Amino acid sequence: MNMVECRDVKKIYRQGKMEVQALRGVTLSIEKGAFMALAGPSGSGKTTLLNIIGGLDTADSGTVVVDGDTLAEMDQGDLADMRLRKVGFVFQSYNLIPVLSARENVEFIMLLQGVSPRERRERALSILEEVGLAGLHDRRPAELSGGQQQRVAVARAIVSGPSIVLADEPTANLDSQTGSDLLDMMKKMNEEKKVTFIFSTHDRMVMDYARRLVLIRDGQVDGDHPRE
Repeated sequence: MNMVECRDVKKIYRQGKMEVQALRGVTLSIEKGAFMALAGPSGSGKTTLLNIIGGLDTADSGTVVVDGDTLAEMDQGDLADMRLRKVGFVFQSYNLIPVLSARENVEFIMLLQGVSPRERRERALSILEEVGLAGLHDRRPAELSGGQQQRVAVARAIVSGPSIVLADEPTANLDSQTGSDLLDMMKKMNEEKKVTFIFSTHDRMVMDYARRLVLIRDGQVDGDHPRE
């Protein structure tokens, strides 16, 4: 069974009298347990596609199904619940809350889910240790390096057990060694926890790690290359 089904997905952004066709009819199936990359130059539409899959943006036409749910049939409340229960996000800019510690940032999604304080703390500390941040749980984002902040972001994305993690340019602000370590960590989670990972990237290293590479150019699928 597929985790994501996109059929003839189109998206146009309007800026005054200008129209930008971000997606021009994307059809794509992504299997459960995938570890794949959407690759292409800036402006190719890959981030738009990722945001639509995650319910952060809506398609103008076409069909998007995520884990059996057709997104166009869901209202804003349903989409918010899907993002809370099923989807983990890793943003290029980390999007950590500056006034919260690493542990509190990781706990935040579980807080929204209604998880008890004791369980939130235990799960947050466990996942922070798993991503190599044991002992740093009380530090705020400004006290962490870029690589450490991104690890907190990954921990936050996966701690609640999502079906799918969407990572937008996850290595963009990292040196090559830190990026490689982060990808190793996510690949291990993919293999052990069976979480589906979809990256948008133009980083060759991310492309090399991916078990499937889908090329996006000018809002269309320009190539699909399984690596297995």
